Amino acid sequence: MTTVLLFDTNISSSPIYRYLAGEGFDVHVVGRNPQDFLAKTAKNYVDLDYSDVRAAVALVERLGATYIVPGCNDLSYSVCSQITATRSFPGIDPVSVSRTLMNKQEFRQYAASNGLPAPRALVAGDAVGRPVIVKPVDAYSGRGVTALKAPSQAELAAAVALAQQFSQSGGHIIEEYVEGQLYSHTAFLGPSGVVADFIVEEYGSVSPFTVDTSRVVHDFPLLSEVRAAINQVALGLNLQSGLIHTQFITDTRNFWIVEVTRRCPGDLYSLLISLSTGFNYVENYVRPFIGRPFRDEPQSARPIMRHTVALPQDQNFEAIRFSRPLTIEMFAPLAVAGDRVKGSPFGRIGLLFARAQSERDLDDLMRATLAGELYTVVD
Repeated sequence: MTTVLLFDTNISSSPIYRYLAGEGFDVHVVGRNPQDFLAKTAKNYVDLDYSDVRAAVALVERLGATYIVPGCNDLSYSVCSQITATRSFPGIDPVSVSRTLMNKQEFRQYAASNGLPAPRALVAGDAVGRPVIVKPVDAYSGRGVTALKAPSQAELAAAVALAQQFSQSGGHIIEEYVEGQLYSHTAFLGPSGVVADFIVEEYGSVSPFTVDTSRVVHDFPLLSEVRAAINQVALGLNLQSGLIHTQFITDTRNFWIVEVTRRCPGDLYSLLISLSTGFNYVENYVRPFIGRPFRDEPQSARPIMRHTVALPQDQNFEAIRFSRPLTIEMFAPLAVAGDRVKGSPFGRIGLLFARAQSERDLDDLMRATLAGELYTVVD
């Protein structure tokens, strides 16, 4: 039986695991949290801190893995990239390319050098007194991010210190603050460029820099321009076939790329695409890593909302009381009654997928959710 290592044990990687196991692979899931979903449910769990790349390489050799698959976090892809530097595996970019894409500072430099639309990086001396955003170069879920309208030197220094606190490498970036709506462009790259792609509208209803509410946009006016920019990145960096996931901000006329990654997005983003379009997102994500071509599929349009139930501050969790009728496609609980749940972005109660009757109904559902009118969390 062919052995595959999946580097992630979070619930968001559970569809990846199910696909691989369903294809008959001997799948070993790797992570350091025995309480994660896959750690508790997968047939083969390896308790390992895979940020220790030497240990990860030794595990690959010991199990004789034929394939390695990144999960739904940047570290998993970075580690797979470093493993591939010691032995060839399909579908994974070299370390230098992975770093260029995933490190915010390096990607801003690459974008500026290649004429790609992205917010400009600033030095601290140029950031005082003007709208800026300060971020860790390699964190996630809005952790350590601060937006400042007209910061003093002291305010800027405090924001930098916070960003460095949440950065794995201790790095930060200061960039111009651009106004607009946040979207993601999730695309599958073949040898000649994008072969399938989707646009998702994204909001942070609890924490402004943490996406918790989203839906697929089936007719996005700037799709061709965004797709052209991603094809430019793919060609310029000679990317491997596979997924490329991008967040961008637009004011309806222009857009700015804010983040690029090559791993599967978290919070069961894959399910949002599949429920909304009929496209098997996870299967096509995995196939390049196991040496298979993408599988073409017919697509449809269904009104689906994905929402992460989260809290603005720490709170005891008892139940969710809904304020209106709701058709729930799926709810994945991440907390149980009695838990003390941390405020966003550090804690989550569950992942909700709701189906509307029409796009107009979906508009109303999104509005109610973003206004905090869909439910209350009982303490």
